[in-house]
Amino acid sequence: MKLTAIYPGTFDPITNGHTDLAQRACQLFDKLIIGIASNPKKQPRFTLEQRVDMVQKVLADLPNVEVMGFEGLLVDFAHEQNAKVILRGLRAVSDFEYEFQLASMNRNLAPDVESVFLTPAEQHSFISSTLVKEIAVLGGDVSGFVHPLVSQNLSAC
Repeated sequence: MKLTAIYPGTFDPITNGHTDLAQRACQLFDKLIIGIASNPKKQPRFTLEQRVDMVQKVLADLPNVEVMGFEGLLVDFAHEQNAKVILRGLRAVSDFEYEFQLASMNRNLAPDVESVFLTPAEQHSFISSTLVKEIAVLGGDVSGFVHPLVSQNLSAC
């Protein structure tokens, strides 16, 4: 049996922390789908198409990764993709309560899909897309937090 996991998020933009988790998840699962949520409520800086393109390019060296945009419920997307695992990242204890609620709700909606949590490497544990965007908007250097392509795209905005 091949085990497929979905790593969902808005990835606006993808950070080195996201990349770290994706690289490690590729060693745990046969297939990893990066599910990029449309999520207009978050008012993303990049369009869904731009985010999908960036993530595809950043993770191009990972052979068992597929990048897809999606709308609607994550558990429905998981079922459509025959995924049995939802992968989530936990940066700090403050993430746990929200992630626990999500995992519990997803388990209620789809008992056949399991949530698995990974923590990023310590050097990435403080990085968030929100902070990266704020730094970029204020003219700061984000090159230590994101792939060079992402840094270029943030500078162009």
